[in-house]
Amino acid sequence: MKRFLLTLLALVPLAGLFTGCTTVQETGRSQVMLISPSAESQMGLQAFSQIKQEEKILKDPAVNARIQRIGTRIAAAVGRELPDAKWEFVVFDAPDTLNAFALPGGKVGFYTGLINLAESDDEIAVVMGHEIAHVTSRHGGERYSQNLLAAIGGAAVAIGTKDDKNKELYLLAYGAGSTLTTLAYSRSHETEADAVGLRFAAKAGYDPRAAVTFWRKMAAKSGGGEPLKWLSTHPPTGERIANLQRLAVPLMPVYEAAKAR
Repeated sequence: MKRFLLTLLALVPLAGLFTGCTTVQETGRSQVMLISPSAESQMGLQAFSQIKQEEKILKDPAVNARIQRIGTRIAAAVGRELPDAKWEFVVFDAPDTLNAFALPGGKVGFYTGLINLAESDDEIAVVMGHEIAHVTSRHGGERYSQNLLAAIGGAAVAIGTKDDKNKELYLLAYGAGSTLTTLAYSRSHETEADAVGLRFAAKAGYDPRAAVTFWRKMAAKSGGGEPLKWLSTHPPTGERIANLQRLAVPLMPVYEAAKAR
């Protein structure tokens, strides 16, 4: 265990040579980042390559062209180049899967189940904006950094606890606390991605109000069953919809100006 801790501690200053405290450009929120953008992108590229091998890729040219068109407009609305980004939009043929994702390196995946539920380009665009916002805000790298720090903290507790009889209890308490903290960060990431992604969609000429109609469909699909807020990685759907309604109002002029171009 001591060797494990020393190894982790050695990684922190090494990571610090490449990065440190960063800021989410669109919100100004500070982040602790223990992974470089290039390393983060490489991890995203590897993960996307594996997903494409494991999932069935849709062959329908019309659906693929639609997602490519929407994705290209959202990526352009980001307004800056992302490190090592080579944008790629892939549709996976899974009618029962209500999911979409974006990975560092500009890799975006959409499942046909979500496309069929969303129906309109506006609804697809707000989902696309949300997923791309996770990448621009470097939420994956932030979670990686949080997990690394949690691992170091857990190892320190294990080594620093001389009372072997109570060591397991201390570790359990630490693990529960760090897990709840990580869940809270995940919820804040989702809320931040909603705010940033909705702006991307509006700037690309898509109606930000579509986020409300989309999440109402998602709520109906789920039947209202949700875990307790503090045990979930996502904010409660009702809370999320109310926040999206509030966010959409000041973005309407942005949307109307982009649509008029």
